[in-house]
Amino acid sequence: MAEETWHAARLIPTSGINGAEEQERRGTSALLAVLSAVREFGRTITQPLGAPAGTIETFIEVPFDLAERKLYPDGLIRVSRGKKQWVALVEVKTGKNELVVEQLESYLDIAKEQGFDALLTISNQISPSPTEHPVAVDKRKLRKVEMHHLSWTEVLTEAVMQKVYRGVADPDQAWVLGELIRYLEHPRSGAMEFDDMGEEWVAVRDAVEHGTLRATDKGLTKVVSRWDQLTRYTALRLGRELGVEVQPVLPRKGSPNDRPQALARALVEKGALDAQLRIPDAVGPITIDADFRAQRVSCSVTIDAPREGRPLTRVNWLLRQVSEAAGGVRVDSFVVNGRNVFSSELLSELRTNPASLVVDPKREFRAFRLVLTGPMGSKRGTGRGSFIGSVLSLVDAFYGSVVQGIKPWAPAPPKLRTVSPQEDAVEQGVPTSLVSTALSSQDGQADTALDRGVDDEAGGTQPRIVDEPDALHEAVMPAAPSPQE
Repeated sequence: MAEETWHAARLIPTSGINGAEEQERRGTSALLAVLSAVREFGRTITQPLGAPAGTIETFIEVPFDLAERKLYPDGLIRVSRGKKQWVALVEVKTGKNELVVEQLESYLDIAKEQGFDALLTISNQISPSPTEHPVAVDKRKLRKVEMHHLSWTEVLTEAVMQKVYRGVADPDQAWVLGELIRYLEHPRSGAMEFDDMGEEWVAVRDAVEHGTLRATDKGLTKVVSRWDQLTRYTALRLGRELGVEVQPVLPRKGSPNDRPQALARALVEKGALDAQLRIPDAVGPITIDADFRAQRVSCSVTIDAPREGRPLTRVNWLLRQVSEAAGGVRVDSFVVNGRNVFSSELLSELRTNPASLVVDPKREFRAFRLVLTGPMGSKRGTGRGSFIGSVLSLVDAFYGSVVQGIKPWAPAPPKLRTVSPQEDAVEQGVPTSLVSTALSSQDGQADTALDRGVDDEAGGTQPRIVDEPDALHEAVMPAAPSPQE
């Protein structure tokens, strides 16, 4: 038998998973075991939940009595530091199974009776933001116990970032964490990625296309919620590839309910949804727009234009920044004291004729916006022709070909002037008695533009030609007397 057909033994095997219950039990045990075994990973997961830095112990299916019932939460995490202990119950769902309100409220009651600190839920449901929970429970039960949620995508993202980017000090622990990553990435683990826009997707999509969507339609709220989940999943997925924490940009003002309402209103009135992703150290946040009526998805980023140089010079600066971008990227320009787009052109045209963006040379550019559009998928799931796939692929292409290559403009540092006008004149053979100037704090103020030169159309620099050389000459040396004098 050829060795190519042999299957390597794994610490956490996926073979033998015969149903949802077995899938859930194995996923819970694997995750909690690695939390206690890999110190850095355990700290990464428990610290945001409020746990202290200490020894992590984990248990599965711990029995508790509640109102003459025997309940078995999927797991329990205990973090000890000196005499202080932090304890959280854990409820896990895999595959398409969703969290149940009654079950969560029962576990909150157990946590309150036992004096535990939190309830942690893990499932494939993705919260719109880190502070929101995908399931609404009786708020009175949260007075003494906190409730947190992690999607399997978040767990996998944190595991990859810890092993690949942040690092694990102990090589054996790093290998153990790698085995958990292998397990969670396997299709049979039940730790699925975001793969469905929901049952209401088709009806809402068609209603927007025909202009019949109303604010009272039942499916509208769920589609908006799925859009927020897709936005967060896109951020997690991109962050996992980049090794940084990518976050959706949320409104600073208003309550958490304001954004869903604003999205629903935009979908009814404009037939479009939008979102923003903030990537650390990137030139700006990426804006994602899904236009249901035009059946197009777009990604854009806005960058500040250089604050010096002619308009054409600023356009050439931008073109050098996006040399790897596709010619179909659109460039919008904005000018000083103007709110709307001043001029627009495709990169393919600008590369042959940069001046086509300069409609009025007297207007000063203040910003550029780069936009990449693509067809919007219609299917609710994943794969070719799906809405989710069209968004994810466009974000990856836009960041890789446009955003990651752009650096913000920065002015050149001022140069120290070491030679005074008097010394410069002496070097040119002018007698000292004829020089009427000395080094002053005002030297260089009027000459700065002359020293810098004028940027040419190709982005280089040409020396500035002085229009009145005789006037400058007379400032240093008086005119010779005429024969008549």
